[in-house]
Amino acid sequence: MNSPAQYKHIIWDWNGTLLNDGWLFVEVMNTVLIRHELETITLDRYREIFGFPVKDYYKKLGFDFEKVPFEESGIEFIKGYENRRYDAELYPQAILLLTELCKKGISNSILSAQHQTLLNDLTNHYKISNQFTGIIGLDNHYAHSKIENGIKWVKQLDMNPQEILMIGDTDHDFEVAAAMGVDCILLSHGHHCISRLQSTGAKVYSNLSEISDLFNIELNTYNQN
Repeated sequence: MNSPAQYKHIIWDWNGTLLNDGWLFVEVMNTVLIRHELETITLDRYREIFGFPVKDYYKKLGFDFEKVPFEESGIEFIKGYENRRYDAELYPQAILLLTELCKKGISNSILSAQHQTLLNDLTNHYKISNQFTGIIGLDNHYAHSKIENGIKWVKQLDMNPQEILMIGDTDHDFEVAAAMGVDCILLSHGHHCISRLQSTGAKVYSNLSEISDLFNIELNTYNQN
């Protein structure tokens, strides 16, 4: 991993990285699971089994796609999440951290597995969209992978990959960073447990405050929302 001083651009994941919504994913999914008479999950269990492609995660939850197609159960979750999409909040340090990174000459973008329309809506709702040079989501609700979009985005940035850092909260973010040829930091406050993140070999930090320390940024303790 390069020295923080070398980075000129950070590609951020969205869900679980900047937006604290792991708990919301669990609550919405539990509603779907109860509807299908399946066992509910805790946040700890969710962090152990959630992953990409999301279809595999649904199998681990107990869904039988011969009885209920993935597209059907998947859209149930999406509708439930969309109905409650404003219940989650940004991590308190997010806006100030992004602002201070910009002052240091480090630009930022979002690369997410969330549907583009929903991602645009949420970043506008949290008044954070102006912090990014690009906000890239998927064109579908089924969150298979964001590697293809990531590779395209890095080419579009037209920067030395050594000057780019990916920050996410899942092992898939590490896979995406590797495919893009950029460094990766993973945060354990999101959608994957720390042991899964550490198994990638990436640097793992607990929260955005530790990211601010890495870049020598002093954050005020008050909530930015």
